[in-house]
Amino acid sequence: MSVDLSRRSRRPLSVVCWVAAGPFAVWALVRGAGLDYGPAIQLIAFTPYVTGAALVVALVTLVLRRWAPAVLAVLAAVALTAMVLPRAVPDADRGAAEGPVLRVLTANVLGGGAQPDALIALVREHDVDVLAIQEFTGAVGAALDARGLAGELPYRQLHAIDSAAGSALYSRYPLTDVGVRVHSSQFTQAYGTVNVPGAAPVLAESVHPMAPWGMPVLDDWRTDLGNLPRATPDGPVRLLLGDFNSTLDHSPLRALVASGYRDAADATGRGLLGTWGPYDGSPIPPVQLDHVLADRRIRVESLEVLRLPGSDHRPVFATLRLPRPQ
Repeated sequence: MSVDLSRRSRRPLSVVCWVAAGPFAVWALVRGAGLDYGPAIQLIAFTPYVTGAALVVALVTLVLRRWAPAVLAVLAAVALTAMVLPRAVPDADRGAAEGPVLRVLTANVLGGGAQPDALIALVREHDVDVLAIQEFTGAVGAALDARGLAGELPYRQLHAIDSAAGSALYSRYPLTDVGVRVHSSQFTQAYGTVNVPGAAPVLAESVHPMAPWGMPVLDDWRTDLGNLPRATPDGPVRLLLGDFNSTLDHSPLRALVASGYRDAADATGRGLLGTWGPYDGSPIPPVQLDHVLADRRIRVESLEVLRLPGSDHRPVFATLRLPRPQ
């Protein structure tokens, strides 16, 4: 009788362990298999935080010696860790280019909410060569020029819209073959070929697809990401920088990187730094939505996440080394 009572007393704890481990196993499956559709699109961005919780659950189930749910919890935690942890470790191979250095900065200015003085200060402090701006408006352009941006970055391709859809690309070096990509969502992306002396021309684009803010726009989000230019290993050297509205836990962004790009944050071991979240006061854990994707022929030297008062994003600054002309 005592044995039966003991078994019965253990059952509720085992059930709790199964209930705790199950969601992490499902999360690992969704993330690993690229099943991020519907509400999972928004949730999957927080995978690094879920990974930490999964490790705790795995440890607890082991301590409680609930072996069957512990196996599930450990497998889920190991799988999630394998997906997330490499972003915190610098890559041995960051590219082999030996040409001139190009310093790039991307900033989402929140439709003009960001402080132009602060943005100009970042450009000057970091000696920026290429500046990509998202949510660019006419007022933002006028404010930046009034503060001397034309003297720093005289070449530009601007597409001002008084909403989140505007885009801009500024350069210290001449821009050719300029244009604007217009997504089906009507979000826009300014682009142009940056001509740095002693380097192969670089086709740079200020990236900003639709944000997956709710069910009505999830198809637009996926379509916009799918329309971003794939790398061209045997063609133009490409550089994508901006607010991608997705993290490396989203399958469309991973597919884009796999076409022949290198994520600069991932390559430098800074792939878990947040660039969007609580910076405007919203109680949201920070996640990395802003990226610099460099053609694999470009060497990634360094990356920093900076601050821009008035924006809900943090600018990303990267130092790159370009390939020499063929």
